[in-house]
Amino acid sequence: MANAFHYSIGRKFIQAVSGAFLIIFLLLHATINFFSVIDSFTGKFGVVANDDKLFSAGDGLFQLGCDFMSTPVITIMVPVLALGFLIHIGYGIYLSYYNMRARGGVKRYEVASKAKADSWASTNMLVLGIVILGIVFFHLTHFWADMQLKEFTGGEAENPYLLLTTVFGSLFNLIVYLVWFVAVWYHLCHGFWSMFQTVGWSGSIWMKRLKVIGVIVATIICLMFVTVAVNAYIMA
Repeated sequence: MANAFHYSIGRKFIQAVSGAFLIIFLLLHATINFFSVIDSFTGKFGVVANDDKLFSAGDGLFQLGCDFMSTPVITIMVPVLALGFLIHIGYGIYLSYYNMRARGGVKRYEVASKAKADSWASTNMLVLGIVILGIVFFHLTHFWADMQLKEFTGGEAENPYLLLTTVFGSLFNLIVYLVWFVAVWYHLCHGFWSMFQTVGWSGSIWMKRLKVIGVIVATIICLMFVTVAVNAYIMA
């Protein structure tokens, strides 16, 4: 175990497990944010009760989702999921650099099967990872710093609806996030089936199914994010 980081199977396993954290985190995050789109159709967009209670009947669905994210259990889980996300990106960059150096820069990203490295995403995972990581920091400064960080430091979190319309009301910010969502989509499409292949689920029949499932999962996640961003831009 001590040498897991130095062996191919250990490196792949770490990427697979942290990748699972990434998918769970993105599914949870996208679903909560998508509640704001539902609120825009039910007339609840921007509705926040003034009673300072969690799960107030007067709150919009998105606000209720934010309240759910503030419960003790989720408060503990989110940092763990986020840590898995950061480990996945950081260690992925390390693996790509290690593999390029070991192979003289010929191969950009190590996948479990050389014969299957046939997609654009599989050969550009490092580039996609850097793009995603860069915009993650952009995201943290625009959302996390004004919500979870403020609550953690004893302050009052910003109105989540106002924060959405303020950030996505800027066409520049909207375009930046759309680029991010495209990069995430490509990364997930390849990463989903590669994750299962790494842990040994590599039969030819199931691999074809997993690739289709991966595209579906990636598309659902990214469509939710895109819809949230565009809807907030319209509502601004």
